[in-house]
Amino acid sequence: MIPTIETIAVREMASGDRTFIQVYKFQGLSASKKAYLQANLHGAEIVGNAIIQQLIEFLSHLDESQLLGEIWLVPVCNPTSTNQRTHYFSTGRFNPSDGKDWNRIFWDHEKECEDLTEFAKSQQDLDVSKIQQNYRQRILASFAQQLEAIQSSPFVPYNDYYRYQLQSLCLDANYLIDIHSSSNQAIDYLYCFSSREESAKAFLLDYGLLMNEYDGDAFDEAFLKPWLALETELANLGKPVQFDVESWTLECGGGMQMQPESVAKGVRGIQNYLAAKGMLKLETPIQQQPIHLVPKNRLQRYYAPRGGMIQHRVGLGTEVKKGDRLYQILCFNKIGKLPETVDIYAISDGVVLDIATNQAANQGEYVLTVM
Repeated sequence: MIPTIETIAVREMASGDRTFIQVYKFQGLSASKKAYLQANLHGAEIVGNAIIQQLIEFLSHLDESQLLGEIWLVPVCNPTSTNQRTHYFSTGRFNPSDGKDWNRIFWDHEKECEDLTEFAKSQQDLDVSKIQQNYRQRILASFAQQLEAIQSSPFVPYNDYYRYQLQSLCLDANYLIDIHSSSNQAIDYLYCFSSREESAKAFLLDYGLLMNEYDGDAFDEAFLKPWLALETELANLGKPVQFDVESWTLECGGGMQMQPESVAKGVRGIQNYLAAKGMLKLETPIQQQPIHLVPKNRLQRYYAPRGGMIQHRVGLGTEVKKGDRLYQILCFNKIGKLPETVDIYAISDGVVLDIATNQAANQGEYVLTVM
């Protein structure tokens, strides 16, 4: 199966050069469902590009009859952030022009849908597929107004241009997978929204974070929150439904790295998930793996109470108990005393999810996270 390849200009630079994103579109015999996958929204988080490359290769060897629907894949989805460098290091988490996190800028229909209760009442006697169709049309019509605003004003910042380009590719999808990694070093895990826990098992990962709170305007949130809000309204009217719409952030390893184990897990999990959703016909049976989901607000982040060098730090994925030593800070006090050490202990049981790449920390800087 040969994909249709679309190249989209996203920015003209002062030099006259342009940056682009490229979309690989695989179309099966049926157009009933759509999955959208992207990678590298944050500049240092490059692992998803390897995952998407392997998925492109995998899909290219399928017959059209093995794909039910269409799959769009966008590697290097944020060329501006990918190209941000400091010495030998990628940064690219924040827009250098305004300081905003690249993954906190996206348009959320829920925030402007003031008549959602009335809409839900008008739909409660319809079947779920018809409600989904009607609501999607409302979302797309509302989003079209974003383009009108961009085209009619000279006061539009780049964030608005960029988010329009990216979200225009995905708002009609059933399933969205945004592939990230830690900006530091981390285990492989998944962000899962409430009510989608059963589907999370298809990604074949050991751990996930359950989204019981939102940072606001993240790509996965902006896609799914309008649907979750409508589900809530319908449930309040006595019509509990779950739409065939899901959104995921897949976290694969650490920043500035494409670790083979993380790539392999990502590819395997995405293939299995799409098969479980009826989009792929694979020779291997569909699998499910129990996943340990921890509410996001129960993450415990540890910081350095003193400045110094981090030593004897526990490794990624380590199961720790309350009272276990997590790390030690070697402090050079500059007050005429010998160097001293400060031990930091776990305040609760958990698993080490993420650790800082730099083992030197100023007072108050991040060291690790336990989930």
